[in-house]
Amino acid sequence: MEYEKNYHGGGGYGNKRSYHRTGPTSRPQNKVCIFWQSGRCNRDPCQFLHELPFDQTQTHTQIHDPSSSKRPHHQNLVWTNPATGANQSKWGLGRHRDNTNANTGSGRLKLNGEGVGTTAGSDRLCKFFLSDSCSFGDKCRFLHSWSVGDGFSLVTPLKGHEKAVTAIALPSGDKLYSGSKDMTIKVWDCETGQCAGTISTGCEVGCMISEEEWLFVGIPDSIKVWNTKTGIEMTLPGPVGQVYALVAANDMLFAGTQDSRILVWRFNVATNCFEPATSLVGHRLAVISLAVGGARLYSGSMDNTIKAWDLSTLQCIQTISDHSNVVMSLLYWDQFLLSCSLDNRVKVWFTNNQEQLEVTYTHTEEHGIISLCGMHDVQGKPVLLCSLNDNSVHIYDLPSFNERGRIFAKQEIRAMQTGPTGLFFTGDGTGELKVWKWCAN
Repeated sequence: MEYEKNYHGGGGYGNKRSYHRTGPTSRPQNKVCIFWQSGRCNRDPCQFLHELPFDQTQTHTQIHDPSSSKRPHHQNLVWTNPATGANQSKWGLGRHRDNTNANTGSGRLKLNGEGVGTTAGSDRLCKFFLSDSCSFGDKCRFLHSWSVGDGFSLVTPLKGHEKAVTAIALPSGDKLYSGSKDMTIKVWDCETGQCAGTISTGCEVGCMISEEEWLFVGIPDSIKVWNTKTGIEMTLPGPVGQVYALVAANDMLFAGTQDSRILVWRFNVATNCFEPATSLVGHRLAVISLAVGGARLYSGSMDNTIKAWDLSTLQCIQTISDHSNVVMSLLYWDQFLLSCSLDNRVKVWFTNNQEQLEVTYTHTEEHGIISLCGMHDVQGKPVLLCSLNDNSVHIYDLPSFNERGRIFAKQEIRAMQTGPTGLFFTGDGTGELKVWKWCAN
C-alpha cells in the first residue's frame, strides 16, 4: 500500500500528522479526523470521519457536554470532612478527590459574550499578537486578546520595569508597589495609573509584602524595611542568598531563604524595630513559599516538601512529601491550605482530628503551576487564580474548580495581588503589570 504525506488543512497551517491514502480505499471509514475534533479541519471532503463512531459517542458526550449528568466526578464538588461529616465552613471540608484523569480543558469559556471551546483554534492565543507582529489582524483565526472568560476585564497596563516583576504589594489605599529583577521598586499612583516614584534596591527583588504601613522587601542577604507613613528605613541582616518568601504573624516576621532556613524576627514596640528571634531549620533546599493560618506557619521548598510549624512553639509538627516537584506557592484560605507545584498539581488540605494536614482534593493542570492567589468576585463567590509556566493564568470557581476564564501574558506571571473593590494585579516576566477588575456579568 502506498501512502503520500499531505499537509492537512493546507495554507501553511497544517501538520504532517495525517496521510492521504491513494487508490480505491481512499476513505478510511473508522478513522476520526483529529483536526475536526479540535475544530480546525477545513478540508471538504476530508478522508477522515467528521463524526464519532457509535461506540465512542457516549464517552465523548460524557466528557464534553457540560449538561451531561455523567460528568467527571470533580465537577460541582463539595468538600466535607470524613472525620466529622459536618460542614466546617462555606466550602465544607472534604474527602480526597483526584481529577488527574479528568479532561481539565473541556470546560467552555466565553469570549466577547460568545461561547468558545477551549480546544478550538479560535481559543488558541496568537503568538504573533503577543509580539505585536500579526499580519492578519482581525482576520487572524487565532485569539487576539489578553484574556478569555466572563466577569472580569483589563483596566490598564502599567509599564516601567525593565525586567520581570517578582512582587506586588498594597501598603496603602492610594499607592501600589511593584518589585522587579531590574533592582527597583516602583510606586504607582492608584488614581492616575502613573509611576509616582522609583526606589533602587541595588539587588534583584525576590519578594515583597506589606503589613499596615510597613513594607518588607526580600533581596539577597538581607531584608529592606520601610515605614510608608513615617519614612523610617532599616535593613535586617541574616539571610544567606536570596530571600524568596515573606510572611508576618503574631508580631513576627518570617523569611524563607535560599540556604533552606526560615529566619524569624520579632517586633519590639518600645524600640520600634525588628529584632532577630530564631531560625527554623528542617528543609534541605531553598524555602520559596510561606503561608500562615490556623495557628500554623506553612513552608514550601525546593526539596518538594511542605512543613507545618506551630506558631506558639516554632517547632515543626509535620512534614508532607505529596508533591513530586518544587512547592512554588502556598495559600491559606477559610480553614484550607492550598499548595501548588511544578508537578502540575494544586492540592487542597484540611487539618484532621489528629491535628495533621490531610489532602482532600487534587486538581491537575497540563503545565507547572508557579503561583496561587485567592479572592472573591463582585458577587462574593470565591475564585482561585493559578499562574502556570505556559504564560497563562487559569481562573477557577471554588470549590468546584470549574474554569471561568484565562489570562495570557508574554512571559510567566510570577506576581499576583488582590486589591480593593474587585481589583487584582498581575506582573509578568517582561516587567509589565496589568490591572484587572471583576465586574457584573
